[in-house]
Formats: sequence, C-alpha cells, structure tokens
Amino acid sequence: MNISLIDLTKQYEMIKEELHDSIEKVLKSGQFILGPNVKALEEEIAQYTGNKYGIGVANGTDALVLTLDALGIGPGDEVITSPFTFFASAECISRVGARPVFVDIDPLTYCMDVNQIEEKITERTKAIIPVHIFGQMVDMDPLLEIAKKYGLKVIEDACQAIGATYKGRPAGSIGDAGCFSFFPTKNLGGYGDGGMVVTSDDELNAKIRLLRVHGSPKKYYHECLGYNSRLDEIQAAILRVKLKYLDKWNEARRQKAAVYTEAFKDLPVRTPYEAPYGRHVYHLYVLATSKRDELLSYLKQKGIGCGVYYPLPLHLQPAYKGLGYSKGDFPVAEELCEQALALPLYPELEEEKQQYIIQAIREFFERG
Repeated sequence: MNISLIDLTKQYEMIKEELHDSIEKVLKSGQFILGPNVKALEEEIAQYTGNKYGIGVANGTDALVLTLDALGIGPGDEVITSPFTFFASAECISRVGARPVFVDIDPLTYCMDVNQIEEKITERTKAIIPVHIFGQMVDMDPLLEIAKKYGLKVIEDACQAIGATYKGRPAGSIGDAGCFSFFPTKNLGGYGDGGMVVTSDDELNAKIRLLRVHGSPKKYYHECLGYNSRLDEIQAAILRVKLKYLDKWNEARRQKAAVYTEAFKDLPVRTPYEAPYGRHVYHLYVLATSKRDELLSYLKQKGIGCGVYYPLPLHLQPAYKGLGYSKGDFPVAEELCEQALALPLYPELEEEKQQYIIQAIREFFERG
C-alpha cells in the first residue's frame, strides 16, 4: 500500500465541477487582478474570522512582512516569536530590518511558552508574533496582557490554523492582525500561492492595501515604497468554493486525529495535546518519539509517507548564525526537532488506510 502524507487529488475530485465552473467564470470575465472574487473572498474571510477587513496578498509570508511594515517595524526594532515554526515566521522580521528574538515552546502545545516572553522584552521590542502551530492556538490572554503592559503589537501567525479557536474566538481575530497562508497543503489551500491579512484596525487595513500595490493609491502615483503582493483572482475563486467546506473538513481532521490518539495511547509516544482553552484543527498530526528516525524509516518501507516538522529550529539555522544563539538555548524546541513526526492526515483519508498506518506503528513499537 502507498499512502502519501497528504493527497490533494481526492479533495479536487469531490468538488471539481464547482471549481471548474468558478475558474471558467474568471477566465470569461477577463479580470485577473484584484477583481470581484478577491473582494468577495476578503469579505468572507473577514466575516469567518470575526474581523472588519481582509486583505488578499500573494502568500502567507508577504502577509506577515506587509503587516510588520505597515506597523512601522524596521531596523533597530525587535520582535519576539517562536523558534519552532516554518522559517517565514522569523524571516518576515528580518526582511523589514528588525531582529527576531526567540522564546522556547510549551512542551505540551508546541506553541510559544507565554511565561517566557516577558524576560525577553527590551526597550527595542515592538511586537510579538505568536505562531499557532500545526492548527493549535497560542495561549493568547496572558500574551495580550504582556503586550498591553509594554505597548507591543500582536501579529497572529495563523498560517496553519484557519478555523481554530481560542476560548471561542477565531484564529486571527485576537491580535492587531492575523496572517493566513493559502498554500495548497493548508486546511484552506489554493492551487498555487496565496495569503491574507485580517484586521479590524482601519488605519492598518488602509496601509496594507497601499503597500500591496507598490504604495500606489492611484495608478502611477506612489505615496511610499511598497510591494507587488496581490492575491490572484483565479486563486480567490478557488478558495471561495473551498471555504464553504472548511468547517466540515476541519471536523473530519479532528475525528481522524482522535482515532490516531486513541490507538496510540498505550505506546511510548507523545500524541498531540489539545489545550482546554481551544479547538485544534490539526493542520498536521505530529507524534513525538525518541525513535523518530527509526520509525520514519520503518514507515517508508511500509509505503507510508511521513514528514519531519521541523528538523532544525530557527535559532540554529545557518541564516541566523549572526544572532548569536547556540545549541541548548531552547531545549524544548531542540528536542522536539529531533522527535517530531507528522503522520498522514487529511479529511479524505480512508479508514482502511488509517488503520494500516496505525497497525504499522503498533508493529514497530511492539517488536521492540
């Protein structure tokens, strides 16, 4: 049996007629940049996440960069974030000329440990980027208290967490802004790159809209240096079709995650922890085991695709050598990078295939 980590073709087959119809309408319209589908998707995502505005941009990384830029964060400033995340969560900080400052992660949620934030704050700190990793949100209330105390901006990196909630509040609705990615493998994914910023701040909304089109409020007139970062009309049309199914798909992820967790409860592994304050949407289902590499090799032999998220924490990346961090600075994140393994999980994963994966993992541990 061959099972991939994620199979995007099954989802396509289920909704292909709707998708083809939506794409054809865009092609017939002749309007491909910032057209009616982008505008409608912005409104729909804003409503879905409990915000006043949505601003479609080229990708999730740009969503973070443009938000930092719009908030006036730049050279000499510091922004606190997690070392256990995709590179873009820190890269965006460096791209605007600021310095990323890391705090270790919570050993249960794998999100930023909010109890370690305050000790990292200096007079140069301007913002915090909490990363809602693998579909689970950071403990936001104490983080917001710290941000308020020190006058810091909060930008939610919700690129892996659309549909997740914190005490009933949607991901992206709690900070000054929330940033989403529509990369194809995300819970809400397009057929190419795409991203969005959501906010209820009038001024921030206006500034990001200006920045995404070369700082130009009117064609060929430029108020500031901006970017070329716009969500394509075709991608917006595709995402509008998919958005209608997002809650259903997220619930399917949760159900399949529960099957895994129940099946592995007596094995020497750490299964994902769902914090009592929120609703996890399982962008990834990540096990942790000291035998990660051996298990990965065994599952590959069985035809089961898995993923390592992430093999090297951000503070030890060669690109960040100049920050002066060293091994041992963030032990929880470092250990997890050596133990984490993502199993196949997507809404259309067949029961037969999931049981095959479960049996293979049980066999691996039971054989000693």
